Amino acid sequence: MRTVRSATCLGAALMLATTGLALAADLPGGSYYTPMEPPPPASAWMGPYLGATIGYEWGGVDNSSTRPAGIVGGVEGGFNWQRGSFVFGGEADIQISGADDTVSPFEFSNPWFGTIRGRAGLGWNNILFYGTGGLAFGDLRANSFALTESHASLGWVAGGGVEVAFNPHWSAKAEWLYLQLSDETFTVTGTSNGFGGDVLRLGVNYHF
Repeated sequence: MRTVRSATCLGAALMLATTGLALAADLPGGSYYTPMEPPPPASAWMGPYLGATIGYEWGGVDNSSTRPAGIVGGVEGGFNWQRGSFVFGGEADIQISGADDTVSPFEFSNPWFGTIRGRAGLGWNNILFYGTGGLAFGDLRANSFALTESHASLGWVAGGGVEVAFNPHWSAKAEWLYLQLSDETFTVTGTSNGFGGDVLRLGVNYHF
């Protein structure tokens, strides 16, 4: 009988000790395990976006000493896909340009241009480093002795940049492009003229 009572008391003591340890862990200052939070996920660039750009364009005209230069700005849109840190997609833009130059008796200007490009790069947290290239199209205009002649032509474009996401919807970028518009025969100059130029621009995009 005494043995049964001793076993019962021992069991009750063990239960009280276990309960006390559990309560102590819940009290302030108690020792307990806190799991580590996972690191924040990399910024997701996937999806469509629209934006605007502003910058500066400068270049030269084939078979002419004119060097058109001026402010450029416009709108753009595109779509990104993402596989891990690799980001790729397509982008198109249309730009209005104030680039012009006069070397008497000729004045040349590039009043507008657009591009349709592929884009690919690496995303690192909220930063995207990318290269881009594709089709360019635009207008080259010549003035001489009150005569004006304009030709729209195709060409190519290539460049690169860096884009920074501030939140899931907004990002900003800095970009350099080189574009080349093919030569066209101008009556007012009596020769073939094309345009090649650099564009440095800043942009902001809204991601849907």
